[in-house]
Amino acid sequence: MSSLQSKVVIVTGGLGGIGSATARLLAESGAHVVVTDVVETGGAAFAAELSAGGPEAFFVQADLAEEDQVRALVESTVERFGRLDGAFNNAGVSQNEKPLVDLTTDDFIRVMRVNVLGTFHCLKHQMRAMAGGGSIVNTSSGLGVMALPNRAEYITSKHAVCGLTRAAAVEGGPLGIRVNAILPGSIRTPMAEAVFGSTESAAYVERAASLHLLGRPGESVEIGHAVRWLLSDEASFVTGALIPVEGGLTAGRRL
Repeated sequence: MSSLQSKVVIVTGGLGGIGSATARLLAESGAHVVVTDVVETGGAAFAAELSAGGPEAFFVQADLAEEDQVRALVESTVERFGRLDGAFNNAGVSQNEKPLVDLTTDDFIRVMRVNVLGTFHCLKHQMRAMAGGGSIVNTSSGLGVMALPNRAEYITSKHAVCGLTRAAAVEGGPLGIRVNAILPGSIRTPMAEAVFGSTESAAYVERAASLHLLGRPGESVEIGHAVRWLLSDEASFVTGALIPVEGGLTAGRRL
């Protein structure tokens, strides 16, 4: 039996590529999944799909940059299931693809508001609710430990997520709460398509091949498998870790 059987897990950004793939894996492992996203369309139907194949799931629309909405999300989860065991803080927005000198203050704040402030709100209220311990996984990025051009605001936000992860792990350890981060590379998702165009295009595949030692982009389910492991008891001695799931993006370059 899976160690996630009957556990209660929140997945933010749950209607996106990585979020939805992970939510499906968690539901298949027997977890109650609370899906949340800033977009409401399709949320109830997706939760119904998850419930049909496993334990009860439900959807909550929330803007994670608004603390009251995060508090309500966590409270509604505890009211419905009696506890919170895990969370995948995956919601985020992408970069503007501008040089640093061309970024506006609004550009910078837009990314920081969701990627950093939203993660902070989630950690704060999730940790408060995990009275019996638990596991939290935050989505950072390979760019949370390195840099590429024209992504200053996104890189800053993902470095901050790494810092928040380790700060929360230090405080969560005595409470039995494990906090880790995953660092994806370039993954075929709708967000990637919004920035780079079709993830099936030759240009995208060539770019991914040049960045990743494995010579290809990643798939959402590959991130989901790593998240599921970190949330499970199989990772019971792992906390404060920044786990690269990025095809070798941060290790070096192909010659």
